[in-house]
Amino acid sequence: MTAASTTPLADRWRAVMMDTYGTPPLALVRGEGSTVWDEDGRPYTDFTGGIAVNALGHAHPALVSAVQEQVARLGHVSNLFVSQPPVELAERLLALLGRPGRVFFANSGTEAVEAAFKIARRTGRPHLVATEGGFHGRTMGALALTGQPSKREPFLPLAPEVTHVPYGDTAALRAAVTERTAAVVLEPVQGEAGVLPAPGGYLRAAREITRAAGSLLVLDEVQTGIGRTGHWFAHQAERGVEPDVITLAKGLGGGLPIGATVAFSAAADLLTPGQHGSTFGGNPVACAAGLAVLETIEKEGLLGHVTRVGERLRAGIGALEHPLVREVRGAGLLLGIVLAEPVAARVQRAAQDAGFLVNAAGPGVVRLVPALTLPQEQADALLAAMPAVLDASYGDGGAPGTSA
Repeated sequence: MTAASTTPLADRWRAVMMDTYGTPPLALVRGEGSTVWDEDGRPYTDFTGGIAVNALGHAHPALVSAVQEQVARLGHVSNLFVSQPPVELAERLLALLGRPGRVFFANSGTEAVEAAFKIARRTGRPHLVATEGGFHGRTMGALALTGQPSKREPFLPLAPEVTHVPYGDTAALRAAVTERTAAVVLEPVQGEAGVLPAPGGYLRAAREITRAAGSLLVLDEVQTGIGRTGHWFAHQAERGVEPDVITLAKGLGGGLPIGATVAFSAAADLLTPGQHGSTFGGNPVACAAGLAVLETIEKEGLLGHVTRVGERLRAGIGALEHPLVREVRGAGLLLGIVLAEPVAARVQRAAQDAGFLVNAAGPGVVRLVPALTLPQEQADALLAAMPAVLDASYGDGGAPGTSA
């Protein structure tokens, strides 16, 4: 665990907030680009990105302008009325995916997955397949798909007939899918499991297996979508992968709460009026933010930028040849530094002391998910600081074999 913060704002947090997160170790008050400032005015370079949410960084002018203009024009109207931003955002997402379909807007990734779960149930089949280590959210339906026992066990029993198979094991997936299987739910990269990419050909095999069984293929792109891996959507890096349903959130709103479930072909028509809904889903302000994110990624050429900066970070950290670094894996600006010892929390603290915010995604993996706009010089600054950060977490700074 990270050390508890003792700042005035943290003390107020402890007094009024449910203890679902503990007390975070740092209180932030301002952000601009990829820099944030704490209560004392100290700056940090942000490599957490709101957990892969802040696609354009903090206070990007395009996002600020879009939100201000929309909230001044039309705020919330609910799903009782049509408004322009959700229609335009749905059209834009489908254009980027290159396929006709339909979109349901929600407020988070978990809600997007819940809608996908309902679509699966509407096939009339009772069984779903997900993967060990997968993370799909914390509501009861999404939690049933999440393949992490520590998150599931306090809330058992969950929705029945969900089988979890080893991630990346095509034979296990093939054996689990039957004529009773409604859907297979996969992440192109398991973010919360320590940035674990799907092996080459795995998603294509999943498409073939599900198609042969008449099952849906649901790809959870909540963390990997919206340019995070250098593609608009991570599955587009592999030919022949056309999912029936895609879930999105995080980077889509650039910091505003929005999720989306995109369905194609017959899956797009399985939910009918009255079977699902969301009071805030499709909120015009959040959708205006989503449009600003997509337009800015395209206008500023951020897909190429993400690829270049990500490759430099990955190669640079790997080239350090530090005994604590086993490998760097991931794609684009979704990177996991795999450690030789379970000291990720120590690395997180040492990086913070050095002025960088990173995320311990598990005992032995440090996750980097900065803004897609991260300047190269700020990436280089982290590379320059990494040897000292790693030394402080290993050797004299943290004895090998000890966890934080």
